[in-house]
Amino acid sequence: MTSQTQSLPSAFIWRRLHSLMGLWLVLFLIEHLLVNSQAALLLGDNAQGFVSGVNAIHNLPYLSVIEFFLLGVPIAIHGIWGVKYLLTSKFNSHRTNGTAPSLEKYGRNHAFTWQRLTSWILLIGIILHVAKFRFIDYPDSVNQGENSYYFIPVTVDKGLYTVAARLGVTLYSPDQITLERKEFEDRQDEQALVVASQTFPDSRVYDHQQQVILTSAQSYQQKLQWLEVLEKQKVERGEVVAVAKDFGTASVLAVRDTFKSPLYVGLYTIFVLAACFHGFNGLWTFCITWGVVLRVAAQKKVLGFSWALMIIVTFLGLAAIWGTYWLNLKA
Repeated sequence: MTSQTQSLPSAFIWRRLHSLMGLWLVLFLIEHLLVNSQAALLLGDNAQGFVSGVNAIHNLPYLSVIEFFLLGVPIAIHGIWGVKYLLTSKFNSHRTNGTAPSLEKYGRNHAFTWQRLTSWILLIGIILHVAKFRFIDYPDSVNQGENSYYFIPVTVDKGLYTVAARLGVTLYSPDQITLERKEFEDRQDEQALVVASQTFPDSRVYDHQQQVILTSAQSYQQKLQWLEVLEKQKVERGEVVAVAKDFGTASVLAVRDTFKSPLYVGLYTIFVLAACFHGFNGLWTFCITWGVVLRVAAQKKVLGFSWALMIIVTFLGLAAIWGTYWLNLKA
């Protein structure tokens, strides 16, 4: 008598992996919107809660590796398999001509439909969101000795002046950048020090004059690097370059500048609503799929919990969108 070991179908394994990655992304969504809400809800603290949270994440060692494996890979797995399900699933919560099932009276069928519709919104929204805040509006940086500075172009408004002063941010107009370049090019003596620093041979004997020249030459190179990053921002009339002493402050200015626009407010409102519904409806289906809750009564309780959590997290997300500029940092 022989026994056979039957392996699990690959489709089953990928479905379970898709479900697990979805749970992980829901946890990230909670953390992300909780941090973002601090730019709006902690009134009077100049968004320091947001700044501290963003700086804590930005200062993690090997951040690019962490982002790739803990965000990039889960989003890719969940997204690729999600698209596959989108292309093969059929909606049944609307009226039909009788050639297809119509189960419009059941709430879970409507939830199934909206889960698929929000998938398309998220597929487009995540790509555009990452492109905007991770690449287009990502602050440039330069190291100056022990300090790092972050550069972000923003549009001018009346409240920017006082907000920048409270956050310790320096603003550079196009005219000021041109003046910085002129003053830098007039420093002939510092340029001569750079040339002189290249003539010193390697030596193990301390030379005070060599230290002064090499240190001054390094300072000149740092000023040149600063100016190059400043000019890289390509600001026009009506724009300035904001220079902050930490990444979080530069980021909150980028968020503030984005949500001055009613268009972005509207688009991100749709994005957050879609993300929260998709995430927390998915949380309920996760609990069913994995057998966390089996009884009908327990399923109803988990559904209520998921809806409550969705409302709270949605509020945090919408607060960040509507409150960062219009409520907390307008002036």
